[in-house]
Amino acid sequence: MEISINGTRLHVTDVGAGTTLLCVHGFPLSGALWAPLVEALAADYRLIVPDLRGFGHNAPADTLSMTTFADDLAAVLDTVGEQQPVVLVGLSMGGYICFEFFRRYPERTRGLILVDTRAQGDDAAGKQKREETAQRVLAEGSSVVADDMGQKLFAERADEALRQRWHRIMRNSAPTSVAAALRAMGERPDSTATLAGIDVPTLIVVGEDDAITPPDAARYMAERIAHARLEIVEGAGHMTPVEQPQRFAALVGDFMAGLDVRER
Repeated sequence: MEISINGTRLHVTDVGAGTTLLCVHGFPLSGALWAPLVEALAADYRLIVPDLRGFGHNAPADTLSMTTFADDLAAVLDTVGEQQPVVLVGLSMGGYICFEFFRRYPERTRGLILVDTRAQGDDAAGKQKREETAQRVLAEGSSVVADDMGQKLFAERADEALRQRWHRIMRNSAPTSVAAALRAMGERPDSTATLAGIDVPTLIVVGEDDAITPPDAARYMAERIAHARLEIVEGAGHMTPVEQPQRFAALVGDFMAGLDVRER
């Protein structure tokens, strides 16, 4: 369905019933990332899966920020009538957005599932590289990012058809949105200090062969979030939910079942 929030329209999938998972995709992807998880868990949980502003089925965006993304998520929950705290699951940039959501809406956060992401912000060189890439995207198109990231997203053993599918999705993302998201990531807050204050159950998942946010970045978070659980998934790179969908869904399902047990 499409909903109107915060001056724009967002495409949102809302299926199932029970404890809610709010699924936040990465850059420059779409909510289709979570289709295997929806198929696996919709019989037991409610899954709310938006295409982020500027991506997927949505209109292009000229300016973006982690704050805008987080506020959009809160507005999505309001619009679909979800007033109870939710479990956020975010991959890569989606993880950055989850940190921002937790800072802005702690009362709406029941748990966190941080997937192939990191807490640290960009250094000066990283910000400069993002800006240079943003300018290239605006001049040459989103294939600049699709070609570069396509070589890094997946484990070596990943199926070629899977690679090509996500290359198309990245290539077809609006250049203005891709550039705006690059700049938003460059300017995102460093979330290192946030880790010690995370007081909700947290699952951290990373692909064993993730070349973008490697297992060491996941271990860093797990060591600083109280009682966090770390899972390193064999046979996955940066796209664990689609590279190893059954294993990923099993990890999420086990985590969610543990939340239910805590309330009994």
